[in-house]
Amino acid sequence: MIFNHKHFLDLKNLSSQEIYYILNTAQKMKFILKSNKKKSPELNGKTVANLFYEESSRSKISYELAAHYLSADVINLTTRRQFMRGESLRDIGRTIDQMGADFIVLRHPIAGGPLHLSKFVNASVINAGDGENENPTQALIDLLSIYELKKSFEGLKVAIIGDIKHNRVARSNIWGLTKLGAEVSIAGPPTFIPTDIESFGVNVYYSITEAIIDADVILTLKVQTERQEDNLVPSINEYTKLFKLDTNRLKYAKADAIVMHPGPINRGIELCSDIIDCEGSLLDQHVINGVAVRMAVFHLLSKGGVNFYESTH
Repeated sequence: MIFNHKHFLDLKNLSSQEIYYILNTAQKMKFILKSNKKKSPELNGKTVANLFYEESSRSKISYELAAHYLSADVINLTTRRQFMRGESLRDIGRTIDQMGADFIVLRHPIAGGPLHLSKFVNASVINAGDGENENPTQALIDLLSIYELKKSFEGLKVAIIGDIKHNRVARSNIWGLTKLGAEVSIAGPPTFIPTDIESFGVNVYYSITEAIIDADVILTLKVQTERQEDNLVPSINEYTKLFKLDTNRLKYAKADAIVMHPGPINRGIELCSDIIDCEGSLLDQHVINGVAVRMAVFHLLSKGGVNFYESTH
């Protein structure tokens, strides 16, 4: 199969075959990570520019390591102060493009930012999170972890718990999981549930217990505490009482259910410590899978070249 894309912007517009192709490529990249050398010459002479309008040290480091392990050079633009001079995203992107960057990894606070940039640069644009839209590589990390343990998505029951409305990883996960054949249920306070979410093909609940009954996978999401000035929930304590996943609630899921969290975790709010540290948790595995997924995306884009949006519109 040929991954015939110049940019990597979302999971919504990828086929199930393409998502599987990325996951299988990421598994191959893990062989490089587990080797003594941890290095491949594949992107030797290429340059990756990390253009982050929002701070995220974990994601930035993951992209940086992925690029280094493939022998690319990396430049980082990560402080918001650098983007407060009135220069447009288009102009900043063109400047980086003219400097010879082959990949631009963009995290932007406005949905559609990476798509907009992709129209004006020759470099391949990778979406590292855009507003409340998507964060496709972060969702692929979750999908890879599930794939490695469950071997297939067909018929899996997956529950996503928490602040769906403000979590772009949740949207990408929903697109990916439903395309791959999983049954997805979501749960959270009504103010955390987007009004159009049922059109994504998910089951909506307002009780964590109902959502996780017989679940194979439970994905809990970070409560965006910085948004609580909007009074989306009466208090964090009330959210914790109603929606924290603890060992008693976990009993409603299947005995071999796996628990995931895209991080960073508010320990004791979304998850109890016993679950965070238990054997069924995949939190530690996410670290190596994060680097492997981003290596896979760099690899596949370096072999592509057709603009997906131009070829489908």
